[in-house]
Amino acid sequence: MCLVWLVFSLICCGCSTRTEPEVRLGINAELTGSKPTVGDSCKKAAEYLAAQINQGGGLKVGNKALPVRLFIEDNEDKAESAAAAAQKLINQNNVLAIIGPNASGNAIPAARICEDNGVIMISPWSTNPKTTEGKKFIFRACFIDDFQGQVMAKFARQKLRVGTAAVLYDVASEYNKGIAEFFKKFFEADGGKVVAFASYTTGDKDFSSQLTTIKATNPQLLFLPNYYNEVPLQVKQARNQGLIGDIIGSDSWGSQELLKLGGQELEGAYFSTHYAPDLASPRAQKFISEYETCYGKKPDDVAALTYDAGLLLCQAIIQAGSLDRGKVRDALAQITEYEGVTGRMTFRGSGDPIKSAVILQIRDGQFKYFATVQP
Repeated sequence: MCLVWLVFSLICCGCSTRTEPEVRLGINAELTGSKPTVGDSCKKAAEYLAAQINQGGGLKVGNKALPVRLFIEDNEDKAESAAAAAQKLINQNNVLAIIGPNASGNAIPAARICEDNGVIMISPWSTNPKTTEGKKFIFRACFIDDFQGQVMAKFARQKLRVGTAAVLYDVASEYNKGIAEFFKKFFEADGGKVVAFASYTTGDKDFSSQLTTIKATNPQLLFLPNYYNEVPLQVKQARNQGLIGDIIGSDSWGSQELLKLGGQELEGAYFSTHYAPDLASPRAQKFISEYETCYGKKPDDVAALTYDAGLLLCQAIIQAGSLDRGKVRDALAQITEYEGVTGRMTFRGSGDPIKSAVILQIRDGQFKYFATVQP
């Protein structure tokens, strides 16, 4: 039933050649490339939200209720494509605002385009500080890397009680590199020692050289702030090298694909992320239940953050009572507290929300809530 009204609503709002006023929103997502599940989750959550609004009669803008129409662009998980998608959404589709990109390497160049054109961009999942840094029109729905690096450093020192750690990260990725550096900074500031800080380049499949070096330093813990499609191979090779200590990661682990690819070797590993489906608020449980009914699977963190980003934007549009980009931006900047499905966001004069992180553990082939870390 849900899919029927979802598809019907999208046909009505997304494919027509309307001339009446409408709320035109762009989606800049990684639908192909190395992280297609990230883009798919973003797209599905945005379509779900648009259908939900349209099914309810539209979004209130001034004294009218207007339909939401999505324009969805595939950024191919490439920086240049993300920038081109932003240009197309602004110049050809004339969107009011853009949700996405998600990966920081894509979000940073797209953010420059949006800022220069005075168009709001909200990234659901980009945690790198550079995405919003020095910009008025750029916001995000997630916490940032320095907080996440601090969270995992504190977790390693105080919960796992380890004194030495090794890090393996993608030096070509803004996201991976950023978290790796913040983890090292905070781990050592808390009295620990990073005995190996090894890197690789996007697309590498053989990590034996780096892991041999890491093994020689005998770390108690291995930190892998890398994407869900890379981590299973890295963990397998690390275990084959005889690295038996704890393995931890970051919010880039949150896809169900990680469990399918990683199997038993990921059992017991921990990672930080944005929400835990098994510890969700009543509002989040409603979203999880309805999303699962529509798509046959639980929403991952990207889906939940996209839904939050969309609702935050809609609240700003309602408060502005206008489709003027500048007025909606000002209304968005005036929101200081927002209760989303991923938790409470507090904004203090920037596009970066202050919010808690959760630690999940992989147990019995599933993501299980382990702890909440407050900012």
